[in-house]
Amino acid sequence: MRQPRILTIILAGGSGGRLGSLTDTRAKPAMPVGGSYRLIDIPLSNLHNSGLSDVWIVEQYEPKSLNDHLVSGRPWDLDRTNGGLRVLPPYQGSEGEGFAEGNADALYRQVDYIREYDPDLVLVLSADHLYRLDYRDVIAAHTSAAAALTVVSYRISHEPSEHGVLEVADGTVTGFEYKPEDPKSDLVAAEIFLYDAEVLLRSLEELMERDGKLEDYGDQLLPYLVEREKVIEHRLDGYWRDMGTPESYHQAHMDLLEGHGLVFDDPAWPILSATPRRLPAFVGASAQVETSLLAPGSRVDGKVVRSVVGPDCHVEPGAEIHGCVLLDGVRVTSGARLRNMVVDSGAVVGGATDLDGAKEDPETGIAVVTAAGALEKPSAD
Repeated sequence: MRQPRILTIILAGGSGGRLGSLTDTRAKPAMPVGGSYRLIDIPLSNLHNSGLSDVWIVEQYEPKSLNDHLVSGRPWDLDRTNGGLRVLPPYQGSEGEGFAEGNADALYRQVDYIREYDPDLVLVLSADHLYRLDYRDVIAAHTSAAAALTVVSYRISHEPSEHGVLEVADGTVTGFEYKPEDPKSDLVAAEIFLYDAEVLLRSLEELMERDGKLEDYGDQLLPYLVEREKVIEHRLDGYWRDMGTPESYHQAHMDLLEGHGLVFDDPAWPILSATPRRLPAFVGASAQVETSLLAPGSRVDGKVVRSVVGPDCHVEPGAEIHGCVLLDGVRVTSGARLRNMVVDSGAVVGGATDLDGAKEDPETGIAVVTAAGALEKPSAD
């Protein structure tokens, strides 16, 4: 039996507006995670471990922040003569030019390239989530069911209305609503989709002809396919978390520290990265460290409790952080006290600072210190 020809497309062009200042100068897939990794490392590592090597990355917002990390794709074994990594930025001068209005539009702009590649199946991923998944299991379920689309699903306990919500009967997707105010279930689309290539291309072109434009997949593409084609689910039973807001980003790191988040160091399923080489973390004589992750290149001389300290950070003597995530290059000076904060790259937090995210933003319990060292005010929305 011939193995299907599979093309993977990672949609990595979104601006990540819900993360506020954290994505002012970087694409969301380039966001640090776990101290030593980037969000884009998650789908790329899952692909590597699943044995899939034809990968296209669609870029748009702040592409340099992502390209500096991707280099040639070598950390994920994607620097190949045939296939491997291909980066697709916005362009001008031919059909499909310009900036995409959403993830379905981003796919439509690649229709000619996809048709030229001539895949049997197209695996479409986002780079906004933490999870572990063998995509070969999704492919097996899809081909066994002769489906037009397989949606990886996840049962979520908090705010399903923030996602695409599925209705399922005996494994078949019978209904779909995108971010409904009153969700009919707690089963959501994990933004991992496996399409029959011909169905995908035909549907995108039909929708463009019908509506004149495309936006996000949940507005047109998914409802269209659920109504007309065989769409099945593939349930993800392990850990999955959307990293789209400061509070979810912070909580994912707390999950990691508590031992029930994504496992980054499983030898059988490693998370690979292009992290630069640095000296090991340094812990000084005056330091106190409890239940924390210290990235290479960091230095701790103060008190660090239940926190993640990124590369090239310095927590000075007399400084205290508790329940915090420090991105790279942060300096917390003597006398500063931080609780329940996310601190952006390069910020210098002065010694007179005493901040608690639970007090600064009671609704979410998390606050952000910007790269300029200022407190980001909660949104009025």
